[in-house]
Amino acid sequence: MEKKSGVQITWLGHSAFRMVSPLGKTVLIDPWLKNNPSCPQELKTPKSADLLLITHGHFDHFEDALELTRALKPKVVSNFEICTYMEREGAGDTLPMNKGGTQVVEGIKVTMVPASHTSSIQTATGFIPGGEAVGYVLEFENGFKVYDAGDTTVFGDMKLIADLYRPDLAILPIGDLFTMGPKEAALACRLLRPRRVIPMHYGTFPPLVGRPEQLRELTRDLPEMEIIALKPGESWTS
Repeated sequence: MEKKSGVQITWLGHSAFRMVSPLGKTVLIDPWLKNNPSCPQELKTPKSADLLLITHGHFDHFEDALELTRALKPKVVSNFEICTYMEREGAGDTLPMNKGGTQVVEGIKVTMVPASHTSSIQTATGFIPGGEAVGYVLEFENGFKVYDAGDTTVFGDMKLIADLYRPDLAILPIGDLFTMGPKEAALACRLLRPRRVIPMHYGTFPPLVGRPEQLRELTRDLPEMEIIALKPGESWTS
């Protein structure tokens, strides 16, 4: 297969992303789509996925995971607890892992890294433990590295993520209340020092008040860093 030039990243609203690798592999991350008010209607039903990544079990990241896995049959990467739950529910080609681990899936190197957040899974009979929330560093076939932080606040070990993996692009939550807001995300940018940042997890609901322009103002002293403020449904290619 002929190698393409870059990684195409499409924001599906909230924390959901579709990434198409240089060799044409489709990655879905936290694909909460059907009931996501910020996801464009035409993107709510993906046609294909080679790899599905789940950062934690909260509904706004996990609600569509079982249905999508049954329909599209991607390889699923998440923590051990979520993968075990999905296998028990009959949805899986799961590849469980834990923080600090790396595996190559469909030609993409996937590293699980820490996040500072909670995780639970809502079922018909109540909530069950969903392991611990995580983030991911993806290294695509052309060497381009993306750090998706998942839901988190800033934490000092983001500096270790920078030192170990040197992501070219960081996808960071900025909405506040349930994740870090722009002030904390600005510090995350200083710890990570990526060339580019895509903000996420904002604007979906009224309490998620953080905005990209606030992050841009708070990082004016980082002129080498570009903030890519996508609208839901928009794409950027590396």
